Amino acid sequence: MATPEEKEELRALLKSKSVRTGDFTLASGKKSDLYVDCRVTTLDARGAVLVGKVLHQLLKSEVMKRGLEIAALGGLTLGADPISLAVAIASSLAGDATPIQAFVVRKEPKGHGRGKRIEGNFATGDTVVVVDDVITTGDSTLKAIEAIEAEGGKVAFALILVDRQEGGRENIESKGYPVVAAFTRAELVG
Repeated sequence: MATPEEKEELRALLKSKSVRTGDFTLASGKKSDLYVDCRVTTLDARGAVLVGKVLHQLLKSEVMKRGLEIAALGGLTLGADPISLAVAIASSLAGDATPIQAFVVRKEPKGHGRGKRIEGNFATGDTVVVVDDVITTGDSTLKAIEAIEAEGGKVAFALILVDRQEGGRENIESKGYPVVAAFTRAELVG
């Protein structure tokens, strides 16, 4: 379980490595005064450990609160990949009776072999958690959900590292998927 000190350490690491203020154009084309590049934190050795512990704790709490059984977690490559693996490793290290597994959702189906869109530990009928590093509009999280459901998965909720508080949570929740975020813009800026 992550301690309050570890969550604070992760917040400080995100602030120092991942959060930038200024004038930016986002992937959506939208202008913003905030840029959050979580990959420099999630791919940092200490950052990965902290992300795994903090999000594993958040995942377990949410699963328990909702009375769910979750087979795996994953999301759209590339932002979700290190987070999903870090949480799976934290689950195993914590001694979970059934450690959570990880999977990756490709942006497009593979052009060869079995043409899979989802790689890793995912099976039709699984109840899963969709992961994203940052949500702005929520569109990439919803693309991952669409791919998971197209492959027969059931999405219980979205587990997010950073909610930019720019409508993404509301967009995802309006489609019926609860959102649980470790940090919000308000916690990282200022």
